[in-house]
Amino acid sequence: MSDSPVLVLGARGKTGRRIVDRLDRLGRPFRAASRSGGTRFDFADRDTWRPALEGAGAVYLIPMNEAVPAATVEEFLTAVAAAGARRVVLLSARGVDGAADPYQEPVELALRATHLEWTILRPAWFAQNFSEDMFLGPVLSGELALPAGEGREAFVDVEDIADVATAALTQDGHAGEVYELSGPEPVSFRTAVEMISEATGRHIRYTALETAQFTAALAAQGIPREAADLVAELLGRIRDGAGERVGDGVRRVLGRDPRPFADYVRTAAAAGAWSD
Repeated sequence: MSDSPVLVLGARGKTGRRIVDRLDRLGRPFRAASRSGGTRFDFADRDTWRPALEGAGAVYLIPMNEAVPAATVEEFLTAVAAAGARRVVLLSARGVDGAADPYQEPVELALRATHLEWTILRPAWFAQNFSEDMFLGPVLSGELALPAGEGREAFVDVEDIADVATAALTQDGHAGEVYELSGPEPVSFRTAVEMISEATGRHIRYTALETAQFTAALAAQGIPREAADLVAELLGRIRDGAGERVGDGVRRVLGRDPRPFADYVRTAAAAGAWSD
């Protein structure tokens, strides 16, 4: 398998591009796939599946970032097996008490039903959401307003996710495993914002919103109601304590503790993540 390329879906995304970098440093062959990358891949265009899969020995699968129906993923997994790939590492998401997120559970079940060597990653909320997309705009504007109350989340550094995923894609011993990935301790959004403010010298505040206020604000930005309700629901879980749980996946795979949120903030600030 070491001579067969690893197909990395979403290779321009937060986890995908980091996995590609790691495979490159390891000297492992890979195929970086995205809708507009060198290897074109689109779940909605089945003509892109076979060329992307040709000769691949392992696949990094991220349907959660594509809003792909489970039935389409199941069909794709059949194509994976038919192409001769043996290993699939799925980036899923964690739900309450570390269980599968309800929205990702059908995809997990579809993968488990195959004869492939599967590994499932269930990460907490990404620390990089504060510096690369989701919360970056509000942080730069000086206010992050969310319906998460004073709830805490054990934010996971995407660098840790990439380390774990790369190990599962390239090393034996991870077949049939489910890894819950989180940071070493839960942090509230208020504390997270205070840490970023201190590291950058920017004045940033956190405001706890009611759910109706939050969804109305998203609607005013043109975000579809269904998407707004989903984000509000996920943040509501944090408000209600679901994010307190600390997973052991990073230590199980890498033999070390996960990176603390404070380390992420220092690294991101030093790289100019919150610079104008």
